[in-house]
Amino acid sequence: MPGFEIFGEEERREVQEVLDTGVLMRYNFDGPRRGIFKARDFETALAKRLGAGHAHLVSSGTAALQVMLASCGVGAGDEVIVPTFTFVATVEAVLAAGAAPVFADIDETLCLCPRAAEKAITKRTKAIMPVHMCGSMARIDALKTLCREKGLLLLEDACQALGASFQGKALGRFGRMGCFSFDYVKTITCGEGGGLITDDADLYFKAQAFSDHGHDHVGQDRGAEGHPFIGLNFRTNEMNAAVGLAQLRKLDTILATQRKNKGILKEAMAAHKGVRFREIPDPSGDSATHLSFFMEREDQARALAKALPAHGVDGVFYWYDNNWHYIRKWDHIQKMESLAPLPLELRHDVPDYKALSHPASDAIMSRTLSMQIRLGWTQEDLETRIQGIEKAFASI
Repeated sequence: MPGFEIFGEEERREVQEVLDTGVLMRYNFDGPRRGIFKARDFETALAKRLGAGHAHLVSSGTAALQVMLASCGVGAGDEVIVPTFTFVATVEAVLAAGAAPVFADIDETLCLCPRAAEKAITKRTKAIMPVHMCGSMARIDALKTLCREKGLLLLEDACQALGASFQGKALGRFGRMGCFSFDYVKTITCGEGGGLITDDADLYFKAQAFSDHGHDHVGQDRGAEGHPFIGLNFRTNEMNAAVGLAQLRKLDTILATQRKNKGILKEAMAAHKGVRFREIPDPSGDSATHLSFFMEREDQARALAKALPAHGVDGVFYWYDNNWHYIRKWDHIQKMESLAPLPLELRHDVPDYKALSHPASDAIMSRTLSMQIRLGWTQEDLETRIQGIEKAFASI
């Protein structure tokens, strides 16, 4: 990752076809388009690639999460169980829906722990939203079973895991809906963009309408379209979709390259005493965007996080101190006043976010490092990187 590393003539050709029509909006203006519908083509190709009944593009992964929650009827008075380790957009989307995020610990998959999720269920729980972090899967089979037994919605945030699978089934297809991000540093990119998949025709109808002010998109005349319900504007556009369409055709090559490069680095890392790798429920389905591993102690992880870049090994993340992805640094979530003017502020029974404490997650994240896997590395680059890793370990 990410897709921008292999931006080339294929993307330029798709974008030029859009420019030649002069129609940048994804809907209507059928005459001037001359049959060019890049967003529609991307959706068709995405659904086919993932084995889903329906796919819909929106303006971002965050928008995809919001549209998913709205389509599934999650809102005021509801609680949604989310993991402590995720990009903060997962939490923001729940808050924007007027629902309350309830945090549950991760396990050594670096994803939501099914046992912790079960303990977090209350009478207000409407959905469980696992996040497939850093390209690999949660224990999605156990979470699906839990949701079925408890009568809850399973909604997948697969924004970081396009192309990953579990037992041959694409991530995003285990729940009622699944979301993906196509931003600039994702596996494939539209520059900005997101997508949803579902096998439920009714949920698809709601998603595609809600993301365009409630338009039902029946017929060709926008002025005559119906408005079955109120929506918002989360539309993508033909330019972004054109880039994504070209990138999607490269997905298999991207995955193969990531898996090869990750395998080389993992083999080199395995020789170091005290290193343990992230647990992956189905290694064959790993999209291999990151190589994540645990040190035995926090001080070792902190020292190595400094030593690796000092020896030329870039793209290393120590999530424990990261204010985008781990709950410990989310001061804006813990301060209730920062939630205004969201509907959640009007409730008197929300969780006490000021008292958030997750020692089980802390024990894992404080020892975790992740290396981003790049597509453009040559054999020489990989050898140089391995040498840097050896020097970094020797220095701590």
